[in-house]
Amino acid sequence: MEMSEVAALLRAGELVAFPTETVYGLGGDARNEQAVARIFEAKGRPHFNPLICHFANADAAFAEVSADARARELAARFWPGPLTLVLPRAPRSQVALLAGAGLDTLAVRVPGHPMALALLHAAGTPIAAPSANRSGRISPTTAAHVLEELSGRIAGVLDGGACAVGVESSVLDLSGGGAVLLRHGGVSREAIEAVIGPVAAALPLTAAPAPTLRSPGMMLSHYAPELPLRLDAQVVAQDEMLLAFGTPLPGALATLNLSETGDVIEAAARLFAGLRWLDAEGARLRAVGIAAQPVPAQGLGAAINDRLVRAAAPR
Repeated sequence: MEMSEVAALLRAGELVAFPTETVYGLGGDARNEQAVARIFEAKGRPHFNPLICHFANADAAFAEVSADARARELAARFWPGPLTLVLPRAPRSQVALLAGAGLDTLAVRVPGHPMALALLHAAGTPIAAPSANRSGRISPTTAAHVLEELSGRIAGVLDGGACAVGVESSVLDLSGGGAVLLRHGGVSREAIEAVIGPVAAALPLTAAPAPTLRSPGMMLSHYAPELPLRLDAQVVAQDEMLLAFGTPLPGALATLNLSETGDVIEAAARLFAGLRWLDAEGARLRAVGIAAQPVPAQGLGAAINDRLVRAAAPR
């Protein structure tokens, strides 16, 4: 679809999918309560799970929240880019309450993809956008992935090719006195700490999610393929698919290597597409599951491991 068509659909309250540098987003006018409600409906998403609101620039984002010096320093360093900030909602914010799950905070970011920024400017409104897939499923990194998940549920897709980063944005909560990393993502904890100092990590969820989640992507079971996923594999069975990293283990039914050279940046970009391929091919070959080789936790490896842990969690 053309940019002008997609922008017009957004202004009319319709839902569209669009590319970002992280994954494809399922977008609706963030100021339109009905459009935001339709996002939850299209995804089958629990209403207590807040959405990220995307803005054309930092000034537009900070008009909707109360931003302190730390937030402005981070925005100057990482926006446009894969960092989401959770900040107190401004008293005069026009963003739909449902977009923030009724909380007193909003999750905001400026995406680092030229088509996403062009769409935000063309639509003239902030866009509330989770990943463009059914809730809990593997995030989409191509327009084809979006159509596999949401065909018939959305008005259109803006095709920008494959996403460069391939995992969602990091989410940093600055709404309290400290700084808490709620979700590992495209900006590493180390890079954030280089700007604002020490950052705490949110405790992992170990039970059913409560209705006070501060960020998307915090549910225990998330990003899940249909086949069971087994982590930290040291051996692989002949009836298993293999998600490899570096030198692949022998004996798998079929293998998808995230990075033969052990590059976590390449691995992150291939993660979701790789899981989708293994899931589909595994179903065809009647595999019993997917075995995943260990990935080091440095840099984007932390984000990869976070997604794999959630994908392997009990359904």
